[in-house]
Amino acid sequence: MSAYLLRRIWQMIPTMLGVILLVFFLFNWVGGDPAYILAGKISSPEQIANIRRQLGVDQPYYIQLWIFIQQIVHLDFGNSWSTGESVSHLIASRLGPSLTVLIPLTILETLLAVALALVIAFRRGSLTDRAVMIACTAGMSVSILVYIILGQYFFAYQLGWFPVQGWGNAFSENLIRYAALPILIALMVGLAPNLRLFRTFVLDEVNQDYVRTARAKGLSEHRIRWVHVLRNAAIPILTHVMSNLPALLIGAFLIERFFSIPGIGREVILAVERSDFPVIKAITVCVAAATMLFNLLTDLLYQAVDPRVQLK
Repeated sequence: MSAYLLRRIWQMIPTMLGVILLVFFLFNWVGGDPAYILAGKISSPEQIANIRRQLGVDQPYYIQLWIFIQQIVHLDFGNSWSTGESVSHLIASRLGPSLTVLIPLTILETLLAVALALVIAFRRGSLTDRAVMIACTAGMSVSILVYIILGQYFFAYQLGWFPVQGWGNAFSENLIRYAALPILIALMVGLAPNLRLFRTFVLDEVNQDYVRTARAKGLSEHRIRWVHVLRNAAIPILTHVMSNLPALLIGAFLIERFFSIPGIGREVILAVERSDFPVIKAITVCVAAATMLFNLLTDLLYQAVDPRVQLK
């Protein structure tokens, strides 16, 4: 196990270097000169030169790249160009609100999708199966903006069950009061595609020989479904869930923006609007690193779910 971990970590280094180079050159060559963006339309050459010197973009590219690598190694990404706040502190402060929504959402979405997929897959072709698949297809055809607007109007404005938007200081208040409606809406959006996908994973296992063997031995359908089939279908399900976790931090930007949740996704939108390159670069690198770490964690969970899986 230790040899496998060392080998995987060693393989991450060139991948991470590739991400760093790609991010650096995209923002320096494609992103434009930040001095002109920050100075505005009415600016003198002296102001432009002064801003470039303050930002450090007047240095040669190899020096800027070396500074960027040092920032990543020390987890110190400098200061935001728009607010002057430390980028590392900014990301750390925005991570809590995002996780307050993301963790309960992922747990509820996964449990419900897996349970429904196991029930529906064993009734393939039935009226219930067809009705659920039609409902999922219809739900996936509706934009998330429609869910957000209707959810805010009916549940928050008309019924008054939840606040329309906002965020507090206490974790319990945020989870129960402010995050409840965003979680409910995100659950309505994400449940349909996950249910369809997990149903496919379960159907792949239902037709395997070991299921017929288990039935021939007289095992109950309940045990076959919730023990044997679930254990084997858990591997692709884990892959899907774990690989999507880092992207969910960024992908929830509409939820965070419409509900005024001060999370990572909302911060990305603000950084793009302000052309705040240090924040965008830092979040991009952090998401890339989180993706590689979650892929490693997924492989380790494989063996925990099924000891027959050999890590190589």
